[in-house]
Order: sequence, then structure tokens, then C-alpha cells
Amino acid sequence: MTTTVAPTLNDRGQAIVDAMAARATELRVGVRTLGNGARVIDAGIESPGGLGAGLALSEICMGGLGHVSYQPVQVGPELYPGVLVWTDHPAVSCMASQYAGWAIKVGDYFAMGSGPLRAHARVETELYAQLGYQETASSGVLVLETRTLPTEDVAAWVATKAKLDAARLTFVVAPTASMAGGVQVSARVLETGLHKMETLGFDVNRVVSGIGTAPVPPVAKNDLRAIGRTNDCILYGGQARYLVVGEDAELEALAAKLPATASADYGTPFYDIFKRYDGDFYKIDPLLFSPAEVWLTSVSSGRTFRGGKLNPEVLAASLLG
Repeated sequence: MTTTVAPTLNDRGQAIVDAMAARATELRVGVRTLGNGARVIDAGIESPGGLGAGLALSEICMGGLGHVSYQPVQVGPELYPGVLVWTDHPAVSCMASQYAGWAIKVGDYFAMGSGPLRAHARVETELYAQLGYQETASSGVLVLETRTLPTEDVAAWVATKAKLDAARLTFVVAPTASMAGGVQVSARVLETGLHKMETLGFDVNRVVSGIGTAPVPPVAKNDLRAIGRTNDCILYGGQARYLVVGEDAELEALAAKLPATASADYGTPFYDIFKRYDGDFYKIDPLLFSPAEVWLTSVSSGRTFRGGKLNPEVLAASLLG
């Protein structure tokens, strides 16, 4: 394994969280230091956060190698607020950083961790071996999607796993049912496609660039409803375009399998799917989680292959119903 970007994901993430802390009042975030020196930036639990915090949170998740901005997204007759996401380092920014692959379990505390620190800690050994990526950081940034602020014990546990002093860590935290939390999930539109490629056995290092859009959901009344809405924004309203190294026949076949429409669980709001499986996330078809519509363009031939479609009816039922 070798480091493939410079500055590292953690260096880039550190610059964003430092700027976020300096703009705390403007971004409506809270900043505190735990007893062991770990810094916590609250973007939606006890502090309100907002749209500005959502953009910062999204770019932190992508390790500073992804670019996120707001733009309207048309899905059927409705014009939704949305995000535009692009990166020239999709495997690293989306899979090595943004993917929420680190389960943080300390006593009764639980959160899913994403962001730059994953590439240093590399507790997901198989994934990082497949990516061929690692980095050694002197400080780390981890994003937690949770309703509970991390404690000193949580910070100490993460520090031990990452082999860093707790005082060198920054945690940025927001629940799904918050403005910033909703934005950062919608900004995963490219990452969900990359993750499904990896699930299908396609080498994501062959993806050269990516650009995509997804609606941003209105804030839901609770986190379970918010999980439904945020997933629906990608499953039924997300569009992703990838520039890929591959033969035409291979990309044509992949485009047919890649979008959410290829899953047997596709077709109803995610909240209803979740209830159908009695709230067991792991019973849901893992091939569901992907953008509604994808385009794969071959670097060599220049041909583009399209799969899936937007579903304005299901999206409206989720976001406007």
C-alpha cells in the first residue's frame, strides 16, 4: 500500500474542521474539548447547524477531495433543493474516506464513522487492501452520524484503535434528522454507486472521475423517518456519472446492474421497506443502495452507457407526503 494523495485526507480534513471551528457562530455549530483533549464539533445535536455546516460536513466526509455545492434538482414536475458533488479521486474520496464503514461501539454508545481517520486507522482491512490505499496521520478527523455526542470514553476508544493521542482527534457530529445530517447523506450520491460497484466485484480504482446530483430532504421529525427520506433522495432522485477505464461490453453490463432499479426491493419509500423487514437493516437487499440513474463513460471509446431512471412518484411520496 502507498499513499496516493498529498496532502493526505486527514491533512485536508483538518484544514476544513479548523475553518469550521473558526466560523462556529456563522455555521451555528458548537465546539467543545473533552477531558482527554479530543475536540467535538456539534453540527445538529445540541447546536442547530444548518446548510453551511452541511456543506462543510460533506466535504470533510470526502477528505477534502470532493467538492459539494447547492443547486436545484428537477425530478419529474418537482424542483427540489439539491447538491452537486464531484471528484477526480472517486475511489479515495468516496471509499477510503466518505463511506461510513467504521462502527463505533463503546458501551451503550453507537455511531457509524466516516471521514479521513478511517484511512489512517484502517480497521476495515479488507477494503483498504482492495483500494491499495493507506496514510499515516499525525491528527485525525472522524464524522459520526448519531443522536448522541461522543464522550471521553468514546474518544479514548477511537484513539486506541487509531494509535493516536485523543488530543489529536476531532469528531464532527450530526444526526440524520438535522439539516447538516441530511445534506451530508445526499452528498453520498457518488459514494453509493462506488460502493455498489465494489459489491458487484468491479475495481473502483478504475473509476477516473465522478459527478452527481441528489435532492436534499426536508428535516424529518425523527431519525428513522430521516433515514427513509435521505435514502429516497439517492434511490429515487440521485443521478451519477462516472468516467471509467473499461471495455464497452463490460460497462454496458455494469450500467444495467448498477442503479437502484436493479434491486428486488426497489419501488416503495425506504421507510416502508424498513418496516417490511421489521426494522432489520441487514435484511434489505444490499444491491438496493445506489443512485436512481447512472451513466458510465468509457475512457477509451468515449461511449456512454446509461442505467436506471428517476422515480418522481416515490420521491414525492417520501419528501412531500
